[in-house]
Amino acid sequence: MRNTARWAATLGLTAGALCGPLTGAGQAAPGSAPASLYAPSALVLTMGHGETALGVTPERAVTLTCAPTPSGTHPAAAPACSELRAAGGDLNALRGTEGVMCTREWDPVVITVDGVWQGQRVSYERTFANECVKTLYGPSVFAF
Repeated sequence: MRNTARWAATLGLTAGALCGPLTGAGQAAPGSAPASLYAPSALVLTMGHGETALGVTPERAVTLTCAPTPSGTHPAAAPACSELRAAGGDLNALRGTEGVMCTREWDPVVITVDGVWQGQRVSYERTFANECVKTLYGPSVFAF
């Protein structure tokens, strides 16, 4: 049942993130170009404590839209979009500040990311040893 609730929340947030920018948009006149063309970049990020996303109830979920402009419920949308652009949208390539040391405490944090990055489907899950380690990888992206 927990997994069903997680998927329902993820799908609802994804739909809102992807369709939100479309509300109020009018049809372009025949033969005219749209005001702006961009590949959609809208993600839903969740965070919970546990070793895998399966069976873990998300404690926090945010939306992050990076095109045409940074927006969403993510508290640091602009820096998070900048980090993602610098990594080419590859969540595995995110790196944080060098020289930061974390304890070896095992208090696993699971991050999931679902949505679209520059028109391509994204589905990502990663378990970090603790909050400090999570912050090392994508200090803005995973800071919610």
